[in-house]
Amino acid sequence: MIDHISVQVRDPAVSAAFYDRLLATLGGKRMIERNDGEVIGYGTTHPTFWIGPATIDEGEAAHELHIAFASADRAGVRAFHAAAVEAGAEVLHEPRVWPVYHPAYYGAFVRDPDGNNVEAVCHVPE
Repeated sequence: MIDHISVQVRDPAVSAAFYDRLLATLGGKRMIERNDGEVIGYGTTHPTFWIGPATIDEGEAAHELHIAFASADRAGVRAFHAAAVEAGAEVLHEPRVWPVYHPAYYGAFVRDPDGNNVEAVCHVPE
């Protein structure tokens, strides 16, 4: 149902390094860069996730977003989590099954450099 999403970030270079590392574990990569690398589109076949500079005033708090990226398997969720830890991300939830959503829901949750709740999720059993 969602075609693409764009997230505002405070420091595009810091966020790009973070998402380069994490999305590579799920087969994603930079596909388009605009405005000298301040706006970046990531995807597997076409850009579906974008980052760009925040338009909020200095000191103003941004609203937390929750972004869930699909993984084809549970190994991808674990790789995503490991890459996030290596990148220094705050871990919200280690990879595990979340039966409250459905019996095969396997996800890991971290915070990106702007405080957003970022998840990798696999919907198939191991």
